Amino acid sequence: MPPSDLRAHLRDALLQAPPPALGPPDGEGRPAAVLIPLIDGADPSIVFTKRADDLPRHAGEMSFPGGLRHESDRDLLHTALRETEEELGLAPSDIEVLGALEPFLTYSTGFWLTPFVGALSPGQRFAPSPAEIAEVVEVPLTKLAQIEREVEYRREAWTWTGFAYEVNEHTIWGATGRILHEFLEILRKEMSWPRTN
Repeated sequence: MPPSDLRAHLRDALLQAPPPALGPPDGEGRPAAVLIPLIDGADPSIVFTKRADDLPRHAGEMSFPGGLRHESDRDLLHTALRETEEELGLAPSDIEVLGALEPFLTYSTGFWLTPFVGALSPGQRFAPSPAEIAEVVEVPLTKLAQIEREVEYRREAWTWTGFAYEVNEHTIWGATGRILHEFLEILRKEMSWPRTN
């Protein structure tokens, strides 16, 4: 599929009005949202952030920009765009929102999380917040599709099974890995893309 068609096909495949608009069903966790930043160029890629090591939640982990909904946020899309501007210095006008994935409840934090997909133009510049972001990492979609693997991580008190992606010295897993896998599945099933051969 030519990159110029990617945005239009994603608009057709993604949710355009993800329920619920403002938050989770009763008792289903705290409402939060993230943005999947998609750079739509000749070789489309996804932008990840490595969280600062001194943050209270998920310190040092790979993630998408996002966070908890504030009372002043109009809806969860506003949450995702506000957090992206705070973390990466991207104004909402820099982002073309294409739609959303299904919301889900995160296990470790108890967030009712809605992932949105936002397209960026090639050459987009970032101004990461040093208080929140240690590194910005851009990875081609074709590479992510090739390195995806299902894993089981065991610690003393818990076992986690899901999808992980080893990118240089970084591991993408947890809720971010789940979101990425679901996004790649949409590309594979709905558009037969990205191709890995």
